[in-house]
Amino acid sequence: MSFFSFGQSAEIDVVLNDAETRKKVEHKTEDGKKDKYFLFYDGETVSGKVNVTLKNPGKRLEHHGIKIEFVGQIELYYDRGNHHEFVSLVKDLARPGEITQSQTFDFEFTHVEKPYESYTGQNVKLRYFLRATVIRRLNDITKEMDIVVHTLSTYPELNSSIKMEVGIEDCLHIEFEYNKSKYHLKDVIVGKIYFLLVRIKIKHMEIDIIKRETTGTGPSVYHENDTIAKYEIMDGAPVRGESIPIRLFLAGYDLTPTMRDINKKFSVRYYLNLVLIDEEERRYFKQQEITLWRKGDVVRKSMSHQAAIASQRFEGSAASESCISDIPRLMNAFLTLF
Repeated sequence: MSFFSFGQSAEIDVVLNDAETRKKVEHKTEDGKKDKYFLFYDGETVSGKVNVTLKNPGKRLEHHGIKIEFVGQIELYYDRGNHHEFVSLVKDLARPGEITQSQTFDFEFTHVEKPYESYTGQNVKLRYFLRATVIRRLNDITKEMDIVVHTLSTYPELNSSIKMEVGIEDCLHIEFEYNKSKYHLKDVIVGKIYFLLVRIKIKHMEIDIIKRETTGTGPSVYHENDTIAKYEIMDGAPVRGESIPIRLFLAGYDLTPTMRDINKKFSVRYYLNLVLIDEEERRYFKQQEITLWRKGDVVRKSMSHQAAIASQRFEGSAASESCISDIPRLMNAFLTLF
């Protein structure tokens, strides 16, 4: 080995044993683009080969050991210097010595715990990856390969409907109902809006799906709201006694399961936001939290343990938040839950 990278060097390649048959899924990267990665679930074994290919055949490569790691980590974008690892497994592939020709090393991480779903958001990234390293005196040779993990859940035992009445005193009284409070990512939101009192000239109504990402704790909490979808319910003035059906298909939107207090670093929650706009462009809205969960395409026995773990993460009922327009004319009108 010589200085300034002269002399022998090598390239590393990581290949999974089931690369030809394992499913790939699209996953968003930090720059907003989508790439395809191998898909894994909690409890599945991760195995494969590390190929070390010498760049200069005939010359030896001295090293201080060869290893591969399986890592699960959370990176907060405002604190990029610190990576919070919640899974860290290491396999030594070779003791310190030298390589005189290209070699292949087998590895296997058996029944690896992968407790959280892969996620790339506005301020945080949760990733899983394999990292192979040839340890050298001056500069290590490394290669990383990302994978994607999906967490599956069983059907919620308790999935009550959402019913609320909301209004502005003597001006507006609306009753709205959604068929349930927990939806899988390919589900359909079905509901109805009833107009019991209408003294405001409403011209437009829509439902928004809002994703709220929360990172940090205490005084260093960051909230990022992202409107995932806008669904127009009505275009025109409603009359008293009118009811409007809602049918919103979730499959076409970029959604993740609800994530609550992941490793005490971040949360991702979803809300249905009912928005009314009157003829003077004033907005009235009401928000309701819903829970999203991932349903497996095919139920397999090997997934039962993982699904049991995941289902425990969806407890509790959805909480609601109410907001009122800041229009000066209605500042003294209060939002009433009847």
